Amino acid sequence: MTLSLSGRQRPLVLVGAGAAAAVAALQAEAGPPLALALGLPWGNPLAIEQPPQSLASLAEQGPGLVPLPLDPGLVLQGFGHWAESLGAWRQPVLLLLAAEQLQTGLPAAMAALLAQWQVPLAGLVQAGGPWQPDLRRGDGLPWLGTLEEPFDLAPALALRWELLLSC
Repeated sequence: MTLSLSGRQRPLVLVGAGAAAAVAALQAEAGPPLALALGLPWGNPLAIEQPPQSLASLAEQGPGLVPLPLDPGLVLQGFGHWAESLGAWRQPVLLLLAAEQLQTGLPAAMAALLAQWQVPLAGLVQAGGPWQPDLRRGDGLPWLGTLEEPFDLAPALALRWELLLSC
């Protein structure tokens, strides 16, 4: 699948929530199978200390799934935070959450953070645990599905992408 924003192929940035070590570990474990399920190449992690430079080089890449190995809401010394930069660049993201994170308000809080900074949210993906579609539909967030049942992820992302482009 090729994602296109204004006629250009764009990578998706894979974001997560929580402590940097936990985000990086979840991405390292679930990111490559997620990229495979989406039909996208798995990229190298973004350099976390330099958001503008990292996003400038990312804009030159073709399609792929590129991890940001820290919570985008974490304030960086002397800069602000990644959510602000992702929004300024209108960089599309995919939010990956571990099943235990769904027992909190974290999915809604992360979606709100990204919306606050006008970051295009392509969707949320659950890693681990049982998929509970009724609960996911009930929270009103743009869930694509679960990594444990990856066959629906690519079509769900394609539909969500069409919706993002039409706004």
